[in-house]
Amino acid sequence: MEEKVNDNTGLPKEPDIFQGDYKERMEAVQALLHLDENFDILHRQVIIGGRKASVFAVDGFLTGAVSEKVMEFFYSIQEQDMPKEYSGFLDNFAPFVDIVTIEDQQKFVQFLLSGITCILIEGYQQIIGFDFREYPSRSVDEPEKDKVLRGSRDGFIEALVPNAALVRRRIRDVNLVFQVLSVGRSSKTDVAVVYMKDRVKQGALDEILNRIKKINVDSLTLNKESLAEELFPRSWYNPFPRFKYTERPDTTAACLLEGSVVVMVDNSPAAMILPTSLFSILEDANEYYFPPITGTYLRLTRMLTSVVAVYITPVLLLLLQNPQWVPPSLSFIEIQDPINVPPIIQLLILEFAIDGLKMASINTPNMLTTPLSIVAGIVFGDYTVSSGWFNAEIMLYMSFVAVANYTQSNMELGYALKFFRILLLVLTAWFDLAGFIIGSAVLVLALLFNPVLIGKGYLYPLLPFNGLQLLKRFFRVSLPYSEQHGGNE
Repeated sequence: MEEKVNDNTGLPKEPDIFQGDYKERMEAVQALLHLDENFDILHRQVIIGGRKASVFAVDGFLTGAVSEKVMEFFYSIQEQDMPKEYSGFLDNFAPFVDIVTIEDQQKFVQFLLSGITCILIEGYQQIIGFDFREYPSRSVDEPEKDKVLRGSRDGFIEALVPNAALVRRRIRDVNLVFQVLSVGRSSKTDVAVVYMKDRVKQGALDEILNRIKKINVDSLTLNKESLAEELFPRSWYNPFPRFKYTERPDTTAACLLEGSVVVMVDNSPAAMILPTSLFSILEDANEYYFPPITGTYLRLTRMLTSVVAVYITPVLLLLLQNPQWVPPSLSFIEIQDPINVPPIIQLLILEFAIDGLKMASINTPNMLTTPLSIVAGIVFGDYTVSSGWFNAEIMLYMSFVAVANYTQSNMELGYALKFFRILLLVLTAWFDLAGFIIGSAVLVLALLFNPVLIGKGYLYPLLPFNGLQLLKRFFRVSLPYSEQHGGNE
């Protein structure tokens, strides 16, 4: 096939697979897909009803059982029964599978590379696509980070279709809509915007859809994180999360029924829930699988623990610097042993050491995790105190901080609280009480001025104030649907 050149750029012109006779179209497809170089794109020439046909598929996405049955049916078509028109072929010989008619070259490439089996039949201008695909995926096990003591044990995986099925299984309502968009010039990643048509706020939905449609990137390299940064570029100086993520289909279904919008990205097991507020991020599925009084206790414990984890070491440092403020009843918090290393240095070293242990545990083989954890516990817990590097009281408080970070499932929120705890420590060490007050003010301002993509604000329903919704955020109570609808605005 003679190579055509684009007159404007001088570069080779992309072949047109919808021009010419069957042979020319076949050569155009071969040139377009680089069939002589790609080992995983399957191509087979067959005879269907006395006509030449070419079948194209991606090897890793093709399921053998269904495709074999369909092709066996095609082989049985007699030449005299073969319709002259493409519409007649669909009406008489299209099997019971998902079928798409392809009349655009860009769509052909997108459908084929996403797993659709495409068949080019001699005499038909259109290309017929059959959805035989089955993406490689793991089982829908419970997410490691979003575990519950009681409740569903399934979780999202990296495939969009099974994730949609997990939500459909819980909401059998015609108003549940999965609207799919394609993002990325090269990746053409499927992004599903999910909502309840009769409960979502139309203005918020339109804002999300418009932002996704305007994204102009080559690829969503990091899946949901790339999409989040394109949707709403973050300010580097404010670490608080602007989106709530979950890998649990039951949590996703509950948010949809409350009027939220969920964004799901193919190749990512996490669903993005909008609108987002600090209170919604702090919520956990465990609170709803127990009676209201137990759920309320778990919720308040989580909130209180998060606040204490931020302030326990800065307050300790402040009192160590001002021992005259310590009442006699709390004199036991004072360090009795000799202090060889300044407390602020000890606290900062332990802050970084905790993260170092986290990263080490992630990269440690499973068979070695337990023995290495024991060794790390002995070394950091006993020898560092006896050697004089750390005092036992500081080790105790930092141990509480390390455990408290796992009381809520949002890791991004945990690191935001960690950064402000370090800021409080540094400012308190430098400026004493004034530094502690300044650090607390910066923390409050970061929460107040953290913008949201849609909704009434990051601290809603505290600011702007909504008493009934605020009650719902602190206490696990049952509210009428009229009050729940739009509660996350």
